[in-house]
Amino acid sequence: MSNFKLNLMKYLNKGFKVSAIVLSALSLAGETKAEETLKFGVADPLTGPAAIYGKDQMQAIRWAVEDINKAGGINGRKLEAIILDHQAKPEVGINAINRLINVHKVPVFITAFSNVVKAVAPIANRTKTLMLSVGANAPIIKSLGDYVYTTFPLADVDMGKLGPFMYKNKGKRKAAVLYVNHETGIDGAKVFRDGFIKAGGKVVLFEAYEQERSDFTGLVLKVKASNPDMVHIHSVIRDFTAIVAQMRQLGLKMQITSYQTAFNPKMIKQLGSGAEGIIVTALAPSVADNANLPGYLKRWQKAYNREPIGLPYTQYFYDAPHIVARLFKKVLDDGKIPNGQNMRQALIDIKTFDLPLTNRVVFADDHTVDKPVYYWQVKDGKFQQIGKSK
Repeated sequence: MSNFKLNLMKYLNKGFKVSAIVLSALSLAGETKAEETLKFGVADPLTGPAAIYGKDQMQAIRWAVEDINKAGGINGRKLEAIILDHQAKPEVGINAINRLINVHKVPVFITAFSNVVKAVAPIANRTKTLMLSVGANAPIIKSLGDYVYTTFPLADVDMGKLGPFMYKNKGKRKAAVLYVNHETGIDGAKVFRDGFIKAGGKVVLFEAYEQERSDFTGLVLKVKASNPDMVHIHSVIRDFTAIVAQMRQLGLKMQITSYQTAFNPKMIKQLGSGAEGIIVTALAPSVADNANLPGYLKRWQKAYNREPIGLPYTQYFYDAPHIVARLFKKVLDDGKIPNGQNMRQALIDIKTFDLPLTNRVVFADDHTVDKPVYYWQVKDGKFQQIGKSK
């Protein structure tokens, strides 16, 4: 009991009339402080075209927080996620992150989408708030500052291997590369191009387009004229589906590849037979490599009667709060205040995290992680694993 409350009791004994309500309020305040939640921020698209991913990613976050708290939380304190919408737009992301830091006072936040990550990185560095990028893959992320870390492998991991895989394992020799004109598309496409050329292939078309375009006829005609035996599309999911649909309508049946964003069962449903043969990369373990994944998939079936959109992404989002919880525990166990500086130091000290759905993640000195690359192909209307690169 605090000295202030003891003095109040003395006053009562001396005949002073102190409201029992005051004492009750003080008692509740003490309990609230003792049980105060440990907050972290999350900003992801909950509205707009990218919300098809963001909503399922946030469900993964919520389930992770729920599971952590059911297991006892962090030293008896509950974890709490403050979730805001950034619409996958940099300007909206800046507002969301400023609110998380200045209003909610979070010491660490999670966000995604390369254009947003790049825009908000200066805020994280200036305020010394730890930022965990989950799912964004532009290689520039490794150079965004002391307080920016990625829990997700960057494009130089999977795109650096996809080109050689297509050349050596699938016999492709001429590639057309189409990409959306922002950080994710530009950087990912360059890494694929360079890897394909280094393996011995030839890039016959390297063409950008502006996001949220609806008619890709001109782009598809350029593909047809270049006569490739494969087309790599590095885009957002809505554009990917539209480009492939228009290619198939114009009779282009060559091999198509993409990255993890195209790992989407809705894309298969929309394209129908046009999706057959599409190859995508994934950077999260499959059922064969992770014993917890079957239970996670059953959880989705029970709650939504489907798999999550962008399954590999949601695996990383489910695991991100587990990283945050361990950072909080390290800081508290060390008797320190859970601020951004101490959370960052905890990450540096721990470095290696064994996680429920993505297995072991080790943060390198350049703030990145490395993981195996899984190759999935649409066969008979479903994604089926066809290979793995270490």
